[in-house]
Amino acid sequence: MFNKVILVGRLGADPEIRYSASGSPVTKMRVATDESYTDRESGTPVKRTEWHTVVVFQRQAENCKNFLSKGSLVCVEGSLQTRKWQDQQGADHYSTEVKAIRVRFLDRKGDSGDHAHDGLEDEGYGGHRQGGHRQGGHRQGGRSEREQQHGPAEDLGSPFPSGASDSFPSTGSGMDDVPF
Repeated sequence: MFNKVILVGRLGADPEIRYSASGSPVTKMRVATDESYTDRESGTPVKRTEWHTVVVFQRQAENCKNFLSKGSLVCVEGSLQTRKWQDQQGADHYSTEVKAIRVRFLDRKGDSGDHAHDGLEDEGYGGHRQGGHRQGGHRQGGRSEREQQHGPAEDLGSPFPSGASDSFPSTGSGMDDVPF
């Protein structure tokens, strides 16, 4: 069995952070994805937006709170999780959320070319994405410290083809039409 979710969408509001009883940060975000299709009967284009609740934990939760805001473009990798809870009257309710394993920040920041960050960088926020491979650390002589020690980084877990961050989402994807 397999439970994996990959979402690419925009935040509908600023991320909300709370802390568990043990003091661990937990961030909740609402992510909008959309799809477009043509109705077979009428031939008219139809756009549909789906909203997803995403829960992020630990250091990545703090990075999401500090570096994301309403309208930010993200790629979330994780799994579906359904929680049962009771309201004040004792009625049972169920909520299905995406429990994030990885959140990538896809927005470009300024003109420096820094984009496709994620909240998992060991050396803090600011890893670079170039040519489809993640790199972290300081660059010296065209190679990062990590590359000098371990060779080129390979991002085997990326759902995007090499170099896709420069053109993703495409203007034809409809992601620029998310209503916020």
